[in-house]
This record gives sequence, C-alpha cells and structure tokens, in this order.
Amino acid sequence: MLGLKLLTDPRWANIAESNLEEILTDHAWCEQKAASNAIFLITNNSEHLEFVQKMSEIAVEEIQHFKMVADIIEQRGYTLGRERKDDYVNQLMKFCKKDGSRNTSFIDRLLFAAMIEARSCERFRVLSKNIEDKELAKFYHDLMVSEATHYTTFLGFARQYATDVDVEKRWAEWLEFEGELIQSYGKSGAVHG
Repeated sequence: MLGLKLLTDPRWANIAESNLEEILTDHAWCEQKAASNAIFLITNNSEHLEFVQKMSEIAVEEIQHFKMVADIIEQRGYTLGRERKDDYVNQLMKFCKKDGSRNTSFIDRLLFAAMIEARSCERFRVLSKNIEDKELAKFYHDLMVSEATHYTTFLGFARQYATDVDVEKRWAEWLEFEGELIQSYGKSGAVHG
C-alpha cells in the first residue's frame, strides 16, 4: 500500500530495542517536527480552509504523540534528550522542488510529508512486529495506523490541490529517490536511522 521501494530489515528492531532511551527520544522529536511541519503548511497555505482544518487536527495529534512518547520516557525512568538532527529528513528536504510555481512548492511539500509518514508507518510496523517489549509493540502498532492515515491525507491533498504538477509522476520520483536514499539507513537506533 505504501509503495516503498525498499522495506526495513526486521533486524533493525533489535538495534532500536537495544537502546530504547535513544529510539524513544528520537521518536519524540520526530513527532514534534511533524507537528511543526503541519503548522508550516497551515501558515503557507491558509487559503484552503478544508486543508487548514485537517492540518490543525494533524498538528494537535502529532503533539499529543510527542507527549505520549515523553510520558513513556518518564515512566521508564529515562531522560528526554536534546532534539536530534534527522539526516534522512534533511536529505528528503533537499529533494523538494524549490523553483517553479507556488503550487509546485506546495505539492512537493505535501509529497515530502507523505514520504516521511510512509517510512515512519513502515518503521513502526517493524517495531510492532519485532520487539519483545509488549507494551511498546502495541504502542507502535497504534501509531502505525495513525501514520498511515497521515500518509494518505498528505497524498490526497497533493492530488486535490495540484494545478501544474503531475502528482502521480512526481510521487513515483519521490519513491525512487527515497528507495535509493534509505539504503544508507537502518543501522542506528533512530526512527529513520
């Protein structure tokens, strides 16, 4: 359903589970960045009222996810570390089209968000099926469902609002780029690492 070109090796879950404090901290900051991205999209595309409403819901949901992860960190006696740089996301950002029309930039930002949600969904699935910690396995299963909904929402809005972009063609380019990019990741205890 996600169309990803390369799936995560299930052994990545072992890397993540070997340092839960690190994966949870990284995950918390991923949720904060997802909330910030939704707010960015609202700020730059406020003329689309339906879109603003849905992005507001996503921003709230993502910040609630941040709090849920922070709560797990506290309950387990871990420390929420400082924000982590996400090289994977930074590389995806470089692939975003910045020239062209305002609509082209808008659509590419939506596809960028859809791509991150798709990979996060896939990674959460790997965690939910492969970690021994039953509480976290259920937690990641529930978040996987949420990420899948966000993925389809961003992709749906790209299709709805595109005026000068062939969304299917551009999405195929995103999938190809991400398929090459992800080959360099999957070796660290980070959501996209």
